[in-house]
Amino acid sequence: MKYILVTGGVISGIGKGIIASSVGTILKACGLRVTAIKIDPYINIDAGTFSPYEHGEVFVLDDGGEVDLDLGNYERFLDINLYRDNNITTGKVYQQVITKERRGDYLGKTVQVVPHITDAVQEWVMSQAKVPVDARGEEPQVCVIELGGTIGDIEGMPFVEAFRQFQFRVQRENFANIHVSLVPQPGATGEQKTKPTQNSVRELRGLGLSPDLVVCRCESPLSLSVKEKVAMFCHVGPEQVMCVHDVSCVYRVPLLLESQGVVQYFRQRLNLPIPLTQPPRRLSKWREMANRSDRMLKSVAITLVGKYVCLSLSLCVCLCVSLSVCVSLCLCVSLCVSLSVCVSVCVSLCLCVSLCVSLCVSLCVSLCASLCVSVSLCVSLCLSVCLCVQL
Repeated sequence: MKYILVTGGVISGIGKGIIASSVGTILKACGLRVTAIKIDPYINIDAGTFSPYEHGEVFVLDDGGEVDLDLGNYERFLDINLYRDNNITTGKVYQQVITKERRGDYLGKTVQVVPHITDAVQEWVMSQAKVPVDARGEEPQVCVIELGGTIGDIEGMPFVEAFRQFQFRVQRENFANIHVSLVPQPGATGEQKTKPTQNSVRELRGLGLSPDLVVCRCESPLSLSVKEKVAMFCHVGPEQVMCVHDVSCVYRVPLLLESQGVVQYFRQRLNLPIPLTQPPRRLSKWREMANRSDRMLKSVAITLVGKYVCLSLSLCVCLCVSLSVCVSLCLCVSLCVSLSVCVSVCVSLCLCVSLCVSLCVSLCVSLCASLCVSVSLCVSLCLSVCLCVQL
């Protein structure tokens, strides 16, 4: 069994899940049987009690397990069916160890993080990695393990220590570490900065793990000078520094990694049974799917109904019937609102017209009254003139 550990640095949510899924996809395209495990350092037993505002939506497995959404990426990319035990949490590990302690399995020994918690993590990984996850029912050959969180987080320390010991337990030729880090590019200067990645790798090495591949997440492709600088300060060769810049869709990430020689590296590093003369179109179907995704010309607006509507990623999909009813109700409400607005506008116009008529009438009356007074004054003046002439 070969193990590939994926860790992350600098920030959380950097894309470890997509990198792990992509590496597994590439190895599966080479004819290997691949499984995946996600480790979450939180103390919750599983993700079922999470508020989506805290951690995003959960993914429900075939066996009913409510797990992190990354396991959904594994199933989609690798075309496999995972189980609830493929998601390890601090809560699950501590629950298992405490149950053994209450049962007396430790024979009165002092139960500690090292070695009891770390041993439990290693045994869980080794046991779950052998569980068949595809339709053939055969034992996997490669297990991709994603360690959630960021290197340096206090809650993730027991797992880092567990894998520090694990690399010697399974031998170096069966264990590799991919470290995903951020290379920011400030807008003011436009220069790619390697210092965060240097510090992250230095901290990882200080904890006993030395990365075999440094995957740099960045906005634009790394320049050759930046790649050489990362290699020099992170104690790896230039061919071990890989760039995963922003792409049009996540389905292009496996193609990006494959083009940078990840297959050749792991064939040599882990002695994988991959023929030297691999067909050049091993990811042809994947490339066609990515091209189809990029060629989409029309956009469709889809209404999703859910109670967690403040987060764009935390929407609950309803049944089509409910969706159509809700859309109909929304249309009716919109129509009623529009109708009421129109009525209000009409009433307002009528009021304005009536006001204008009233003003016109009052003006006409005033003009008529003024005209009458003027005529009466003229008549009086004429009478006065006539009297004066007679006299």
